[in-house]
Amino acid sequence: MPATTRATVPSATTASPRGGAPRRSILAFAFAFAVIADPVSSVAYAIEAALRALHGDLALLLPTMSLVIGLVVVVTANYWQLVRRFPRGGGAAAAAARAFGPRWTFLPIGALVVDFVLTIGISIAAAASAVIALFPGLAPLRVPLALVLLVVVAGLTWFGHGGRLLFAVMTVAFVVISAAVVVLGFAAPHTVGHAAAAHDPGHPAMIAVVLAFPVAMALATGVEAPSTAIAQLDQLDDTDRRRFGRGTLALLVVIVGGLTLTLTTLAVRLHIGIPGADSTQIADIAHAAAGSGRLYGAFQLTSSLLLLAAASSSFQAGPGLLKALSGTPDKPGVLPPVLGRTNRHHTPYWSVVVYLAAAALIIVAAAGREQELVLFYAVAVFVSFLVGLLAMTRFARTENKPALAWINGIAAFAVAFTLAVNLLRGWPVLSLVATLLIALGLYARWNRAGRPTGIEDVEAQAEGT
Repeated sequence: MPATTRATVPSATTASPRGGAPRRSILAFAFAFAVIADPVSSVAYAIEAALRALHGDLALLLPTMSLVIGLVVVVTANYWQLVRRFPRGGGAAAAAARAFGPRWTFLPIGALVVDFVLTIGISIAAAASAVIALFPGLAPLRVPLALVLLVVVAGLTWFGHGGRLLFAVMTVAFVVISAAVVVLGFAAPHTVGHAAAAHDPGHPAMIAVVLAFPVAMALATGVEAPSTAIAQLDQLDDTDRRRFGRGTLALLVVIVGGLTLTLTTLAVRLHIGIPGADSTQIADIAHAAAGSGRLYGAFQLTSSLLLLAAASSSFQAGPGLLKALSGTPDKPGVLPPVLGRTNRHHTPYWSVVVYLAAAALIIVAAAGREQELVLFYAVAVFVSFLVGLLAMTRFARTENKPALAWINGIAAFAVAFTLAVNLLRGWPVLSLVATLLIALGLYARWNRAGRPTGIEDVEAQAEGT
């Protein structure tokens, strides 16, 4: 989790001289760990996606995931700049509007809409896979199980932001239990798999890695969340918002990078290859490290709950975006007002229904298998990344900062290359087509509405709802 925040953080008053530091620390904890739930949950399927793209070649898995983490760092560096420039939120949409004009806002917004749908679908499907890996007897019910989980998560969204602090707790629980699995796996593994150390990936090693790593860039989705989630921190001044946003980005890189590389290394060490039809690679890693006891059960439980939390946060952020686009009684919007209607918990329920229907459609189309959907994932969100990087490059050139312009330009080229390789796989083009159609549709409606002002701040407005 490719795209505005995937979680809502609690409000708190500005820290007072007495007792202010603990309150500020709690807010920082809740903000950071709730916001990074999406990228952390992506670890559950991104490593396996890379291995499948490598045709099971474990020898190339660690170089591939290292390249993925390197690109995550590059993308994160761009959002580090965005947080500095837009401490009140806005992300790539705000950057695009101010660099190229408000009409360009709709490209990252279209990417966000598609990204939210995919995040919900993939997270729900992956949560169902985690449950099936723990209870294999449920395998024939994969699609119904995923749809039930989808409806439950959408139903909980009806009640607004209540209980969203649990996102932070789920993220921490998954990280702690994953660390225990990794330590046990390196020190005293329960068993060792039988996957060969190397397979023929069908290409020379370097080309195989270059072709495989874009699939695993699903790991980068959610990197943009802190740059928009800071809009929720209206109790803080701009300096503290920058500090919270950048601190979260740094924590994201450390945790996601650390978990990814250690679990990848453990997979290679324990010879854990492409899993069977009723399991996942990350489940096989945990089983080999810890056996089938309580630690394995806790690992599967926390991973499934974290994936459901990632889906739930997109069920909050996605409808929130549609609500912001629908305008207010005082100000015309881009979308029909019905999408902005809320219940007493401030949930835009018709917008929730839109995302529920779209996610259900892709879950059924993919037969409830997250690995089928991962191929489409790192497309829409990379359009947003690319627009943001190009905007930051232009800002650097305008402000006569050639070194920064070169850095951002090189990063934009890397993101464009990743996007191009994914599109060459064929079917992921559908994600790009959907993004462009949504962007063009929103742009047309914006023109029809008389080009209302403030469209560039729609992401920040969505976070404030």
